[in-house]
Amino acid sequence: MTELTKLMSRLRIRTAVVVALLATSVLGLRGANEPRRAHLSSDLVAHVAQHTKARARVIVRGSEAGLDALAARHRLQIVAHLSGAAVVLANSAELEALSAESAIDNLSGDAVVRPSMSVSNQSTAADQTRAGKPGLLGIGAIPGVNGQGIGVAVVDSGIAGHSALANKVVANISFVSGDSSVNDGFGHGTHVAGIIAGNAGSAKNVTSLYTGGIAPGVQLVNVRVLGNDGSGHVSDVINALEWVIAHKQQYNIRVINLSLGHPVMESCTTDPLCQEVGKAVQAGIVVAAAAGNYGMSADGKTILGGIASPGNSPYAITVGALNTWSTVARTDDTVATFSSRGPTAYDLAVKPDVAAPGVKIISLQANNSLLPTLYPTIHVAGTGTNAYMYLSGSSMAAPMVSGGVALLLQGTPGLTPSQVKLAVQNGATFMADAGLMGGGAGSVNFWASRKIAANGLTGSLLNTVVGGLATTTSGASFWDAGTLGFRLYGGLGIRLLSALEAPLVWLNPSLLHYGDLNLIGLTNPLASIQPKRLQYGGLAAYCDYETILWGTSMRDASGQTILWGTSGNDETILWGTTATSPDAR
Repeated sequence: MTELTKLMSRLRIRTAVVVALLATSVLGLRGANEPRRAHLSSDLVAHVAQHTKARARVIVRGSEAGLDALAARHRLQIVAHLSGAAVVLANSAELEALSAESAIDNLSGDAVVRPSMSVSNQSTAADQTRAGKPGLLGIGAIPGVNGQGIGVAVVDSGIAGHSALANKVVANISFVSGDSSVNDGFGHGTHVAGIIAGNAGSAKNVTSLYTGGIAPGVQLVNVRVLGNDGSGHVSDVINALEWVIAHKQQYNIRVINLSLGHPVMESCTTDPLCQEVGKAVQAGIVVAAAAGNYGMSADGKTILGGIASPGNSPYAITVGALNTWSTVARTDDTVATFSSRGPTAYDLAVKPDVAAPGVKIISLQANNSLLPTLYPTIHVAGTGTNAYMYLSGSSMAAPMVSGGVALLLQGTPGLTPSQVKLAVQNGATFMADAGLMGGGAGSVNFWASRKIAANGLTGSLLNTVVGGLATTTSGASFWDAGTLGFRLYGGLGIRLLSALEAPLVWLNPSLLHYGDLNLIGLTNPLASIQPKRLQYGGLAAYCDYETILWGTSMRDASGQTILWGTSGNDETILWGTTATSPDAR
């Protein structure tokens, strides 16, 4: 038996153990000879185990007529209709009965979702992208872009009136159950909107710390799904995404920003929110999703495997948060301690896809909203409808990418979502200390991505200047449904793209395969990094195993145990999806 065969055999054994531990369902709690039952998400498994008469919100898939009949038969109340599904209220016993229905394969909880410019314009090279390059006598010129004409749907807590957003919001709608207001009573959506498209001129005489949004020319579509307390239901987000897809042409919606999420409680293949994200991408819309802020426990322990839903979707561009330490140069950048790291729960996929600034991001403050009321220290300057505050979180990193994508799409309108992801990932700067599980393909560089979008992929890496220092692109991209990590350990997961292959891949991204780390150039330096260090960066030093899989015991330099997921307790949220603490790092 070869060493590779032995390794793959060990991985299969350990994977079987992982699957046995993670694939919890009602069926798994019963004997093998028990009748077939539908798969339940982990929150519903817990609800059944409580033997409670309290009713949970449950998403059931099926036709409207079939679901009406099902609800009548089980005497259940339908509280919301979705496309091809409905939300019913069911207690433990009713869930047991539902799971025995032969026509039902999967039941999912209607989880509660929560929201997951200083130097950002320069550190992401958005300023260079807006300026463009003239070229010699016009030859090789790359026009400047500001996102003009591109619609970005901000699916969040609403967008309040603000001086920096005058005439930028072209549509407003609310999907908050029982609340038709489109105003931002929480303060999160307005802050996100300012990162994407705010006008810097409004802050001119108020504060120099807000330098405007990444793509100030875009038109914003305000899609409110989070209430005044910053929470909402998955079913509301699903209905919102259906509306966005239906109105894509009307508002030229090319990007959806999802700075919200919930802990992963089932595979992305059955997660209703992930399925809807996939539907949006298939419709030609790029979805930027926050990775989540589950990277550190309340007592300061590092957490692995904390990517939030829908950031675990392979279709989303999942964004982790960087701390730029208030400098433009990339040499001191680190992944924020709170930013969620991979792999994803259940599927064990490599995420996030990229990372962007997300610590103490100064943007717009919604007048009389909850966040600055609860945390007055986040207020920076201004009053009324021209006030500014800072927030930290992957919720702030995702709109950086949404704005950057809008710049790319204005410059090259024909880009598909797959090409956009190739441009964003290949243009990024790999962060060796963070690894793929911390920073994905790396820190975004929109000017490098703009060059790729304009000229396509070549067989060599790009060099650009950020903050006066030369930076080299990673030339890395990947789509992963859960096999990439194992393939890298087995020596099978790296695909080097030559000068002949790279242009063909750009024209037809389907030539790439799930489970490959695609690297530009036959001598790409990422190919020579040890697999566990390539994936986990500096954290690999705290593990003696050749491979790091879900649950592998690790201790950091201070002797603290590195945790996995939410410590096995899906009901315990170790960190919110918006870190508003002034000392967030």
